[in-house]
Amino acid sequence: MKPQLVFATNNAHKLEEVRNVVGDSFQILSLKDIGCTEDIAETGTTLQENALIKAGYIKEKYGFDCFGDDTGLEVDALNGAPGVYSARYAGDGHDAKANMKKLLHEMQGVENRKARFRTVIALVLTGGGHLFEGKIEGRIIEEEKGSAGFGYDPVFMPDGYDQTFAELGNDIKNQVSHRALAVKKLCEFLAKL
Repeated sequence: MKPQLVFATNNAHKLEEVRNVVGDSFQILSLKDIGCTEDIAETGTTLQENALIKAGYIKEKYGFDCFGDDTGLEVDALNGAPGVYSARYAGDGHDAKANMKKLLHEMQGVENRKARFRTVIALVLTGGGHLFEGKIEGRIIEEEKGSAGFGYDPVFMPDGYDQTFAELGNDIKNQVSHRALAVKKLCEFLAKL
């Protein structure tokens, strides 16, 4: 039987993305799979803190080895914003369209469009915790392009590509994205256990 790990997320897009990267080496369980219906509050002020809060909550309350992640879009011209508040940039509703609209509005007329996506994964196992980070540099374009992906994907163009994450599609994104890089580090660590 494959080892099981819980991914502490309610985001179906993230869950699918991670399962694709992990492949057959582990069975990745969702919060729904373990009967966790509560919303785990992300009260941290950094990506690391939020990832640890989620994974620690599941380990403590449900006893499963678990990992949680937090991802932020960091825009240079906005002093790193929206950062840890990326999912609720336009308010607490986690509205991706409203978040993108606010971002594009704030970037109007801004010349420096450099940005990066950064993901931090916290793995909590019996006996300790571990952190893994993935980062991809790119820029914010001036209007939404593409329909694949989720979140800010239609306005983020990674360095080395002439299409947004939403145009590149999941196959390419799952190889080069911030989350894919962090998950690959997680998998390399787990393979040594």
